Amino acid sequence: MSASYISSLNFIAQQMTIYLGIPILISGLIGSLINVIVFLSLQTFRQNSCAFYLTIMSIVNIGHLSTGLLTRILISGFNIDPTQTSVFYCKFRAYFVQVCISMSLTCMCFATIDQFLATCHSQRWQQWSHIKVAHRLIIGSLIIWLLHGIPYWIYYNLVTSVTTSQNTCISTNYIFQLYNIGVYSIILNGLLPIFISILFGLLAYRNVHDLSYRTIPLVRRELDKQLTVIVLIQVISNFITAMPYAITNILTLNATIMNDVVNLAKLRFITVMTICILYLNFAVSDRIS
Repeated sequence: MSASYISSLNFIAQQMTIYLGIPILISGLIGSLINVIVFLSLQTFRQNSCAFYLTIMSIVNIGHLSTGLLTRILISGFNIDPTQTSVFYCKFRAYFVQVCISMSLTCMCFATIDQFLATCHSQRWQQWSHIKVAHRLIIGSLIIWLLHGIPYWIYYNLVTSVTTSQNTCISTNYIFQLYNIGVYSIILNGLLPIFISILFGLLAYRNVHDLSYRTIPLVRRELDKQLTVIVLIQVISNFITAMPYAITNILTLNATIMNDVVNLAKLRFITVMTICILYLNFAVSDRIS
């Protein structure tokens, strides 16, 4: 009974990966590319710090989708796992996906904070919403996440199973594995960016409501409204899509679930669903009203 049940879950998960993953991949790549073209083609957005954060976010999303989701579709949908045959790709995928996800979420947080600063009453706070500040923050963040990913190059390796004789690309360091799940995935890439983006997104939304009562040029006022709407759409999308995956990562820390074959199969099935939901965030196309 359990073998048949597990087989059914695996089959459904495989079909979900194929028929949901491929449309998400295509729409996500097209949507991110459109965002980059729009933000770079208009002079107004090229000189705006919030638009710069959203541009960088779209660029790293393209890299994430091309590496992370494409490989996930090949592995879970078609049983083609390039990480099983190449040590370099095993390490590179883990490293590159980590950098892209972290930079994307960092840009999202910076964009919401920037819109809050840009719409503040105080000129002292508004001066921090500047393109030069944005350039420095992006360069600094990129350096931090590139250095943060070094352990992925060190600890991710191909491990051969004794029972199946198949290679698996996993972390060979137990402490780093706990950090990757408990700290990085749940906090740094889960709860913390969600909290920051929601907090400053709401504060920016409140400030935008007060713009009509201030003496601000019409063009600047409309630009701030457009960018705030874009940021809020991204914040809502990020919360809806990221929270289920964060909860799933918390469940993986439960030893009772991980030691039971049926529960483990259920968790893997839920993981596939939450990953598909997570990648929906990268398929949301920013639209400028």
